[in-house]
Amino acid sequence: MSVVSPASSPAPVLESSSADVDRAYRYWRFRILLTSIIGYALFYFVRANDAAPVKAMQEALGYSKAQLGIISSVGGITYGVSKFINGFLGDHANPRWFMAIGLLVCAGMNVGFGFSSTLPFFIGFWTMNMWAQGMGFPPCAKSMAYWFSPRERNTTFGIWHTSHMIGGALIMVLSGYLVIWFGWRSAYYVPAGIALLGVVVILIFLRDTPESLGLPPVEIYKGEESPRELGRELKADESYWSVVWDYVLTNPYMWVISIANALVYLLRWVQMKWGITFLQEDKGMSLAVSSWLSMGSELAGMVSALIAGYVADRYFRGRAGRVCVIAMALYCVAVYFFARTPKTSPWTATGWFLLMGFLFYIPQMLIAAIAMTLGTKRASAAAVGMTGLFGYVATVPAGWGVGWMADHYGWSGPFSLMLACAIGTMLLMAITWNVGAHTHTPSH
Repeated sequence: MSVVSPASSPAPVLESSSADVDRAYRYWRFRILLTSIIGYALFYFVRANDAAPVKAMQEALGYSKAQLGIISSVGGITYGVSKFINGFLGDHANPRWFMAIGLLVCAGMNVGFGFSSTLPFFIGFWTMNMWAQGMGFPPCAKSMAYWFSPRERNTTFGIWHTSHMIGGALIMVLSGYLVIWFGWRSAYYVPAGIALLGVVVILIFLRDTPESLGLPPVEIYKGEESPRELGRELKADESYWSVVWDYVLTNPYMWVISIANALVYLLRWVQMKWGITFLQEDKGMSLAVSSWLSMGSELAGMVSALIAGYVADRYFRGRAGRVCVIAMALYCVAVYFFARTPKTSPWTATGWFLLMGFLFYIPQMLIAAIAMTLGTKRASAAAVGMTGLFGYVATVPAGWGVGWMADHYGWSGPFSLMLACAIGTMLLMAITWNVGAHTHTPSH
C-alpha cells in the first residue's frame, strides 16, 4: 500500500429502490462523519499537547519563550506547506489510508520529541510531526465534500469541526495534569499512545467516496443538481489541474479568504499556544486553572461551530462570509476588554476569554467550508490546503513573534496584534458577502 494510496475504484451503482439508497447513505454518512471527527480529534492530541509543557520546559532546560516559540513557528510553517501539498494528494487518495498513515507518523514523532532535550532535536522532531499533521485535514475535507452536498455543507462542516475543539479541549487538560503529575515528557508519550489507537479506528471504520460503495453522487442523491449540472460544475470533461487552476489558483475569492485565514489562524494560535501562559502571567491564574480555561475556550468554539454552520445555511442561504463579519466585530469587543481586565477580576477575565474562543472559531471553520465550495469536490482538499498554507504562515508571528513580544514588552503587544487581526479579517470577509452554495452553477 503506497503512502498516497489511490482512491477506490467506483463500484457498480446499486440497482435498488430509493429507500435502500437512502438507508445506505444515512448509515455511511453517520459512520464516516463520526470516524472523521474521532480521527482528527486525535491529531490534536499529538499537535496541541505542546502548550502546557512550556513553563516546565523553561524551568527544566533553561530556554526562553522566544526559543521555544521557534519550535512552534517552524512547525507551523511546515504544517501549512504540508497541508497545501497534501491537499493535491488528498484529492486523489483513499482517505482511510492517507489519514491513518499520517496519524501513525505523528505518534512516532511525539515519542522522539519526548526523548529529546536540545533545541535542534526539538525542532527536528516537531517539524516532522507537523508535516505528518498535514495528512489529517485533506482526507477529511474530501470526505465532507463527497458525502455531504453544498447546501448542507456549512452545517455538516460545523459538526465535523467540533473535532478541533474536542481534541484541543481534552488535550489541554490532559497535558496540563500530565505535566503536574509526571513531568513535561509525559505530555508527549501518553498522547502518542492514544493516537496509535486512533490509527486502528480509522483503518476499521473510514471508507472512500459514495461511488466506491455503489452509491450515486451526493448532489444527485439530495436532488440539488442533475447529472448534467453536476458534470458542468465539476468540469467532468477537463483535467483535475484545470479545475485547480480555474476554481482555486486564479479564483480571487480564494485569495481573499486565504489572506483572511492567515489573520484568523494568528488569533487561534496565540490563544491556543500561549493562552495557558498568559493566563498564568497576565491574569495570575494557576497552571491547572489555566488548562481548564483553555479547555473551556475550545468547548466554546465547539458550540459556536455548530451554531454558525446552521445559521449560515438556514438564515443566510450558505453565505457564510456574513456570519464571519459579525463574529469578528464581536471579537474585537471581547479581546479589547479581556486585555484591560486586571488580575483582581479573574471571573471577568474568564468570561471574556471564553467569549474570544467562541468567536474566533467561527471564521476559522467557515473559511474552510467556503474554500470547499469554491474548489468543488474535485479540488476540495487542494482548496482547503491553500487556505491552510496561508493560515500556518501566521505561526511565525504567533510563535516566535509573540514569544519575543511577551519577553520584552509584556502581553499588551500581543493583545493589540490580536485586535488588528480581527479588524483585518472582518474587512476581508465582507468582500465575500454574497458568496453562497453552488457558486459555479446558475441559480435554481
